[in-house]
Amino acid sequence: MKFADLGLSDELLQSVTAAGYDEPTAIQAQAIPPVLMMKDIIGIAQTGTGKTASFVLPMIDILAHGRRRAMMPRSLILEPTRELAAQVAENFEKYGKNHDLKMALLIGGVQMGDQVKALNEGVDVLIATPGRLMDLFERGKILLTGCDLLVIDEADRMLDMGFIPDIENICTKLPANRQTLLFSATMPPPIKKLADKFLTNPKYIEVARPATTNTNIAQHKVKVATKQKREVLRHLLRTDNVNTAIIFANRKTTVRELAKSLKSHGFSAGEIHGDMDQSSRIAELDRFKAGTINILVASDVAARGLDVKGVSHVFNFDTPWHPDDYVHRIGRTGRAGASGRAFTFVSPEDAEAIENVEKLTGGEIPLFTVEGQGQGQSEDRPRKESRSDDRPARGSRRGKAEAAEPEAAPRRRREEEPRQDRERGERRRPERNDERRPERAARPEREARPERSERPVRDRSEPPSPPGEWNGPIPGFLGVSAL
Repeated sequence: MKFADLGLSDELLQSVTAAGYDEPTAIQAQAIPPVLMMKDIIGIAQTGTGKTASFVLPMIDILAHGRRRAMMPRSLILEPTRELAAQVAENFEKYGKNHDLKMALLIGGVQMGDQVKALNEGVDVLIATPGRLMDLFERGKILLTGCDLLVIDEADRMLDMGFIPDIENICTKLPANRQTLLFSATMPPPIKKLADKFLTNPKYIEVARPATTNTNIAQHKVKVATKQKREVLRHLLRTDNVNTAIIFANRKTTVRELAKSLKSHGFSAGEIHGDMDQSSRIAELDRFKAGTINILVASDVAARGLDVKGVSHVFNFDTPWHPDDYVHRIGRTGRAGASGRAFTFVSPEDAEAIENVEKLTGGEIPLFTVEGQGQGQSEDRPRKESRSDDRPARGSRRGKAEAAEPEAAPRRRREEEPRQDRERGERRRPERNDERRPERAARPEREARPERSERPVRDRSEPPSPPGEWNGPIPGFLGVSAL
């Protein structure tokens, strides 16, 4: 099947051909025709199968007819992360170059003024993250009553990030008579409930079993102690023919520390996580895509939809807490028919997490043994200092004697202590001479403070003054006349 068989316009087919595509993927072939027929869609497909183009292409033809109005976008695409939103915007620019469509991007981490200006001029396609969209809506900067087409992308990721209440709130502000497209890699019960509530007689499309992994990816798990993870990672990066790699960690602090460690060991590495501002994240991704760096240490903000060609390896430095994240992480490699390798580090505390991953994917991940693992010390930690000479060595004569006679050792120490004290006292006695420290004798004696008894004390024998009269000391100048 060709893209020309799907009912797309000639202008759109020219853009697709110019982008280098001729045959649609399975999800594109099944989703594009019903979307053009204005039907609601539920699309279930694993990551890397082309879900984005399956709704971007038909949306361009649908929106080709009509006019824009200020503050009222004609269509809305909800994305869980800024990176996914920016990637969808790139797809619209690439495929819609032969159409007069205006697009706006509403994401956090950037100034709001330019976004409000674009909305005031009118947009055909609004691509937004739920948080920024609700912020502008509550400020009265946007109206959703003219939005006739809604796309909820990566719905299961929305669920993980806690955006489902926001999505439900947004759906209530859209026209009831609209077309809704929902795409997800998995279909957990909350997403099924959301689809039942807001979609009307949707067409269900599933091109892969939920939570299945790409067969082009060779998966391995590496059992390793937590303290040896960095050492094993460096060994694999040097020996496994790594071209470009994405390393995922569960915590943002781990991402920062690991990227710093790799740089210190001579690797060309960068980092991306949620604490970075949007411009820094985009700059780091651009460096990775351009080949300036070939290793990207990332949190799960880069696990969904990030499309970087030629990623040969994915390393799970930490076993993901959510089993679904495993599928999306390793899906960054083995894309567009290429092969890839994925390594997951499993420490003792990750036993339950890796079991959940294997239960979800329906098979045990093969164990990979690293040569020389466990030998030597990690380069990131200094070696322990040697035992002090004051302590008896484990194999010394004194140590053996004390170990053999545990009751006699304290008694022998008690007998030795008085003799040592006497010898120590004889050595220190000459030091107590005042001649050794003449400065003490030369110091002038301090003036002695008057004793407490010498201080004036009030005569308690005097009768108290009558009430209302002065009962304190009388100054002498009161008896001197001023005349």
